[in-house]
Amino acid sequence: MSTRLVILGMLRQQPLHGYELKQIIEDRMGDWTSIAFGSIYFALGKLAEEGLIEKIATEQAGGRPSRSIYQITGAGQGEFMRLLRAVWEQPERQFFALDIGLFFARSLSHDDLVAYLEKQIAAVEKNLAYLSEHRDHQLTQPYVPARANAIFDHSYVHFEAELTWLKDVLGKVVSGEYD
Repeated sequence: MSTRLVILGMLRQQPLHGYELKQIIEDRMGDWTSIAFGSIYFALGKLAEEGLIEKIATEQAGGRPSRSIYQITGAGQGEFMRLLRAVWEQPERQFFALDIGLFFARSLSHDDLVAYLEKQIAAVEKNLAYLSEHRDHQLTQPYVPARANAIFDHSYVHFEAELTWLKDVLGKVVSGEYD
């Protein structure tokens, strides 16, 4: 759903080709969405097939492959609004692969489990540092709206909670409470 929503939302602003969509998504949304390059072209094809977008031109520069430029249709505008409202109406439950790892943690040695938890803690601390630094840079860009601060905060708060949880689990593993 998120790939469709993002593509329709971007095409509401202006007609674009697939590579432009990829660049915009990477530049403006790369910190908080994980839309793969290949899924953009797949989604463009499906959206066109469903009549939600239409090809309005094909351009070719030099010896490069031709590029199809798409724009949103009236039906696409309606689908965008439906998807946008659905995002706001449906609470999202997160599932974490790490919880599965914790469920089966008895299969690891105590030392391995401690090492993996310490590695997770280091990774989350690194993500927090990156987000903090990157937020400051991104918010100076003229194309980044002020509400992007809330999007960065959302990720940051989740990482902070993850860090607190990981440290608590590590402490309980080390103390033997979680044997």
